[in-house]
Order: sequence, then structure tokens, then C-alpha cells
Amino acid sequence: MRSLTTDPCSTHLMLSTRLVYELGDPQSTLRATTDRSGPAVLINAGGEVDACNEHTWRQLVDEAASVVAPPGPFVVDVSGLDFMACCAFAVLADQGTRCRRRGIELRLVSRQPIVTRIVEACELSGVLPIFPTADAALAATTASR
Repeated sequence: MRSLTTDPCSTHLMLSTRLVYELGDPQSTLRATTDRSGPAVLINAGGEVDACNEHTWRQLVDEAASVVAPPGPFVVDVSGLDFMACCAFAVLADQGTRCRRRGIELRLVSRQPIVTRIVEACELSGVLPIFPTADAALAATTASR
């Protein structure tokens, strides 16, 4: 699979009107784009995820995950986030478990040591494997299939 960032066949994933409105709100601290290429879906998140926008984060992750086709992958790149509250990790862990039941692996992208420490401390490594780049997450899926 080619990288979604360089794949000319990738397309932006259409999100619900409500979610687009929430993400586009000038007061929102969460920014995100979603792309799809074949069965793979990628979220690029920026800004912050905390209790104030947990609902929007959950809706974003749920909507994007719902269109991933097995074998996926579902890649969530949090490299652009300046802050991730515990609720953000809980949403990802819940969705990671649901994805696995569907034969899809949710793969987290981050180079931030705090993200790795939190995932490991919460014993979520099996549900939220971490990769340094989206390309690495996509390539690992291809290589393991």
C-alpha cells in the first residue's frame, strides 16, 4: 500500500455535517482531517483533546472507524496534538478493541515519549500499537499481512 499522504487515489473521508461543524468551529481546540485509500483510513489530529471536546473526539474516531474495511488499517496520527487528556486515550482504547473484533488494527502514530509512557502504563500496547510515522504504520500493516 502506498502512503495515504502520497497516494493519488486517496480521498478525504466525508464526515457528518454535525462533526464538520464542530471541528470547524473557531472556538474548537481540536483540528482533524480524515483520508481514505481502499480499506485504510487515516485521521490526522491537531490541537487538543480534553473533557471539553471529548464528545467531538469520540464522534470523529467512531465515524472514521465505521468506514474502515478489514483488514484496514485504521491509523490515528496524534503527532499534531499538543495535549491528550486521559479521555482521549480511553476513546482510542475502546475503538481499538471494537476494531479488533472486526479484524482491523487501530494503529497510533506519535513520536512523543509521553504518549508511549501513557499507553504502556495503562497496559494498552496490545490495543494501541505506536508507530513513529503514518507511513510506518501503513507499511507495517502491509508487511504483516
